[in-house]
Amino acid sequence: MTRLLTMAYGVCAYVFFLVTFLWAIAFVMNIQVATTIDGGGSHAATPLVAAVVINLALLGLFAAQHSVMARRSFKRWLTCFMSPAIERSTFVLAASAALALLLWQWRPITEPVVWSVADRGLAGVLGALAWIGWGVVLVSTFLISHFELFGLQQTYARLRNRPVPTPEFRTPLLYRYVRHPIYAGFLLAFWSTPHMTAGHLLFALATTGYILLGVWFEERDLVAQFGDRYRAYRKQVGMLLPLPRRRTRSQRHGS
Repeated sequence: MTRLLTMAYGVCAYVFFLVTFLWAIAFVMNIQVATTIDGGGSHAATPLVAAVVINLALLGLFAAQHSVMARRSFKRWLTCFMSPAIERSTFVLAASAALALLLWQWRPITEPVVWSVADRGLAGVLGALAWIGWGVVLVSTFLISHFELFGLQQTYARLRNRPVPTPEFRTPLLYRYVRHPIYAGFLLAFWSTPHMTAGHLLFALATTGYILLGVWFEERDLVAQFGDRYRAYRKQVGMLLPLPRRRTRSQRHGS
């Protein structure tokens, strides 16, 4: 693949991700799009058992794609057949396709309603927390190099005939308090809703389970990559919630 085609491939994968990500926000927030978590046109008539099976299959496919393609061993195998410059863009393209399929084929399950907040003030707070969650996700990607995370930096380096950048271990801003602020933001966005239907609960539970499993795999890879630096970081910083500040020995004795 020529350098120009490599760059075009990276840009197309990124644009596809961006469109799918915006769709995902509208989907979870029940903003009027073709399908949302609680509304989906013709999909709304799907019988309950079939809806549960289809939704779990879609969630499972999305989780499997992420779990397999994010592993270092799979990346090494994949770069035997393609340039390392497009490995990340290929992951982004496949992940966006799996997510788009989930959003497109999701079957709403609106009954029973698990909770529904009638108080407008509290409902507004929950809605605001969801938007904060999406904001945390987006900001966190830029803190660790947004364009590297989504493959554009690698394809641009190939265009300029430079080596693919080597990942660096950094802990900027939010990463000083939480090891995985992107995942924390997703959880906040998925669970902060004033109207929790059975379908939304299924989505939130499944994605929470996947995130916890994904963190375990990801941290194993990070320890293998960064060694003692990451082990020390893991002891000092909480996974999804900030750890209480540890008091020093002098503080404990009041000196």
